[in-house]
Amino acid sequence: MNFQIIKAAHAEILVTDLNEAYKFYVETLGFYPTYLEENRIYLRGYEERYHHSLILTKSEKPGIKHLAYKVSNIDDLKALEKLFIENNLEYVWLEKNEELGQGKAIRVQDPIGFPIEFFYEMEKVDWLLQKYHLYKGAKILRIDHFNVQVPNVEYAYNWYANKLMFKCIETTETEDEPPKLWAAWLRRKHTTHDIALMTGIGPRVHHIAFAVPDRNAIMDCADILASKDYIKNMERGPGRHGITNAFFLYLRDKDGNRIELYTGDYLTADPDWEPIKWKLNDPKRQTFWGAPAPESWFNDAMLVKHIKKDFFIETKKPIIQDRPSSVTALH
Repeated sequence: MNFQIIKAAHAEILVTDLNEAYKFYVETLGFYPTYLEENRIYLRGYEERYHHSLILTKSEKPGIKHLAYKVSNIDDLKALEKLFIENNLEYVWLEKNEELGQGKAIRVQDPIGFPIEFFYEMEKVDWLLQKYHLYKGAKILRIDHFNVQVPNVEYAYNWYANKLMFKCIETTETEDEPPKLWAAWLRRKHTTHDIALMTGIGPRVHHIAFAVPDRNAIMDCADILASKDYIKNMERGPGRHGITNAFFLYLRDKDGNRIELYTGDYLTADPDWEPIKWKLNDPKRQTFWGAPAPESWFNDAMLVKHIKKDFFIETKKPIIQDRPSSVTALH
């Protein structure tokens, strides 16, 4: 297929209270508000040159409306449409400004069940990278990646690696002989990943990650969260991942939607990159320092919407499990 996906570009999170969401994402974490509508807030990081990387949309139930990737040119969208037709996938075209600030786009219910959008054009905005007087909270710079739970990682991997041409950077394998694929980190931009595929009840979105300048920004944000009585919203960290080497802090908003503050992964531009392999029982895999993740980190994830109809996609139990099946969705 003749198309080029550039990077993970934005996400639309469903929230039940926009005022509370604004207090958390803008006033506390420091996202920059590009535009406010009655039922939507468009946000971006200080490094980003396009209209938005996060949309908060008012909804009766929380979850994910869509995840989006930027492509290299407008013709890529027609090439992607051909791929979707060949694979009998449901898709819709979005005309210019159906999503504020964005040009024509195509949104598909991918083979795994996720609502995925592809676009080329988006309104350019002021670059705030050196407007340091505006920085606050975690000093959010840009969106970095998506992490999703799927019942069959091998199946999802084949779609992303063989159909969408993502490159694998790291994997987690089971202790079986031969080993089975439990998780994979795949990229389009030259960092560790744009999408992480993780075994679990799915399709569900585990988190959306946003890059910050350094780990001091994460530590400072933790202090701010604590001083504003958001202690319960800090789910995991601060800490360092074994996988990707990044420093992290996982947060939950009022509705339980999860984002990650993320910094310090590495360059993967070499065309002959060989994936780093981890074993499932390696304690350094989750957290380099060996600290286990809390049960909620495994047990909770965000439901995803159908692209045409107003319902959340039905989820399925994983084929491979390393956690009890009593997993709950956020709804």
